[in-house]
Amino acid sequence: MAAGAESFRVLLRAANALLQKRRYHAVLAVIKGFRNGVVYGAKIRAPHALVMTFLFKSGSLREKLKSIAQATYTHSRNLAYFVFIYKGLLAAQSWLQGEKIPLHSFLAACIGGWLVFGDNNPINSQIIMYLLSRILFGLSRLAVEKGYIPQPKQDPFPLVAALVWGTVLWLFEYHRETLQPSLQSSMTYLYEDSEAWHDLSDFLIYNKRTDSK
Repeated sequence: MAAGAESFRVLLRAANALLQKRRYHAVLAVIKGFRNGVVYGAKIRAPHALVMTFLFKSGSLREKLKSIAQATYTHSRNLAYFVFIYKGLLAAQSWLQGEKIPLHSFLAACIGGWLVFGDNNPINSQIIMYLLSRILFGLSRLAVEKGYIPQPKQDPFPLVAALVWGTVLWLFEYHRETLQPSLQSSMTYLYEDSEAWHDLSDFLIYNKRTDSK
């Protein structure tokens, strides 16, 4: 037992020494990026899938748990693959060119996005829409910072909020099929299910009555 413990300590010291070597930094960063993608994807998706599944999906408990596990696995895997590809291509470009330039990030991310997130499925669609909204905000701020558009005299956020909510509710009411299924479910719960009830039980306690009254 003592010999086994000593062997483990020797192995641990060797691993820690390897991690300190600068020449392996790029490769090790790719590996840790993959690890962080797995962990972060699971942390983000599991709670979201748990809430959305039990709120809006029907089926047995086993089916719901399977759906949650599948969504968490897909999100975690895709994020890990993307980080691995992105950081790997970034390191390769820097090594080939001898320096890191902004175009490297764009090209590496484009290739990773095409390979990993190019499949149009609910998980990828949600991630892309999440990023798109933040890109639009980021580009707007960058345009003001660089002087491409003038600094607004008043905070434009109230107008943006009004337009976003006005547009999404118009789409929900008249072109619902254009919205993502999870958004449709949320809006149905908020704006349609609140139109129907039979008695106090499904007015305050439950959203919908399941009996045959």
